[in-house]
Amino acid sequence: MNGLPAPARACLAAGLLGLLLCLINQASAPELSPALQRSAVLASLMAVGLMLVALLWTRANPKAPERVYLEGHEGLELIHGLPEALAAELSWGSRLLLTATPAASVLIHWQGVAILRRGVLSAEPWRPGAISERSRQTGKAISLVNLALYPGRQEFTGLPAGTPAVLIQPIGGSGWVVLGGWSPRCFSRADETWLEGWAEKIRTSLEGWSGESGRRETPLPETLLPAEPEAGISPAPPVS
Repeated sequence: MNGLPAPARACLAAGLLGLLLCLINQASAPELSPALQRSAVLASLMAVGLMLVALLWTRANPKAPERVYLEGHEGLELIHGLPEALAAELSWGSRLLLTATPAASVLIHWQGVAILRRGVLSAEPWRPGAISERSRQTGKAISLVNLALYPGRQEFTGLPAGTPAVLIQPIGGSGWVVLGGWSPRCFSRADETWLEGWAEKIRTSLEGWSGESGRRETPLPETLLPAEPEAGISPAPPVS
């Protein structure tokens, strides 16, 4: 009872006391008349009801999953040739994702090329696979709450080793925003909604940049700017 709030303890004590008095009354009665039996049943129901209210008064407080140590160095990689306004938008949005959500790493993949990587970086490039394609085809985000449980987790070797959770948001039919989380089940519905809105916003800018000179005759460059060390980024704590 020490873990219960004071109102719940009072309610539980009243229910137990009422049930005990009802039993004593039944045991000490000279005879069990129908009226006494009916009153005993009603009193018992009321006592049990009080105890149930006390139990419902409490709520489960699940322990937040612990943050996982991810191997890799923190930095920012941005592809060459982006317009200044688009580069500023991607930098601002990715920084906000790292500070306001439980994301440990952010990756933007557009038209077959990773145009931005930020946060904890992996030495291997990320390539979209079956899970990413399913997200693109449905046009909806896919949240992998515990990557260790999914047989297709090899698709995400381009994220830091040991990444426990992944959130994939398609950018139209040409790209994705991929978030790697610090802990299992760390991304909330609010995080998914915010990411969906931001992906829709940058989609317009990315499509405009890609179509500035019509259809590109040559593919986008495969190299990113060298990683720059990040400063002042304090990731949000994991949520249950």
